[in-house]
Amino acid sequence: MLIQKKKLCLTHQPNLKTTFLHPPFDEGPMETEEEIAAAYEELYGPAYSGVSFLGKDIYVMDSKVKKTSGRGSKSKKEKIKDGLDERVVQVRRVTKVVKGGKQLHFRAVVGDKQGQVGVGVGKAKEAIAAVQKSALNARRNIITVPMTKYLTFPHRSEGDFGAAKVMLRPASPGTGVTAGGAVRIVLEMASVENVLGKQLRSKNALNNARATVVAVQKMRQFSDVARERGIPMEELWK
Repeated sequence: MLIQKKKLCLTHQPNLKTTFLHPPFDEGPMETEEEIAAAYEELYGPAYSGVSFLGKDIYVMDSKVKKTSGRGSKSKKEKIKDGLDERVVQVRRVTKVVKGGKQLHFRAVVGDKQGQVGVGVGKAKEAIAAVQKSALNARRNIITVPMTKYLTFPHRSEGDFGAAKVMLRPASPGTGVTAGGAVRIVLEMASVENVLGKQLRSKNALNNARATVVAVQKMRQFSDVARERGIPMEELWK
């Protein structure tokens, strides 16, 4: 009985069409990344524009320009073209434990340089996005750095932020930037050429960078002090 059932099943099989074509499969060797990139560029053009991710391709939302199509925000993204330079002070990997597992975030601190300086912090799941956010945040916190004609500070100053404390002193021409860690990076981004700086307490890069900014904010030009007091510059040296 079993043999007869098998024969019946074989006799009732549908006839396949002779015109059926199997989908093509590439049985050749695997392509390398360079070959794939070259083929993509040949079909669609270059895939990378060559713009650096350190602030040069940061987008900001302009609320005055309305978006023509699409969902979401009604503002348009525009590139920042201010000619400022950025430098990463610290990229820190922070692990946050949540119900679904661990979430990784990156923190970056960036200073902007063009006679001015700013420090910003950005958090994201990827390092590039964190640097972009920190560069945008640094632009919002830019301060003016008071300097003399010898590209040094007018007087001594100290700044505190959290557990960090930084001391800054003016230096004679040719001294250079005598400082280390985040203090040196902030001073170089502020275009100061002759200065003495020292970290007095904590070694945290972010707190020392912000303490340096606090110390710079306490400085004042002699001309501003004389103007506020209503006396000539010569009276300050008596």
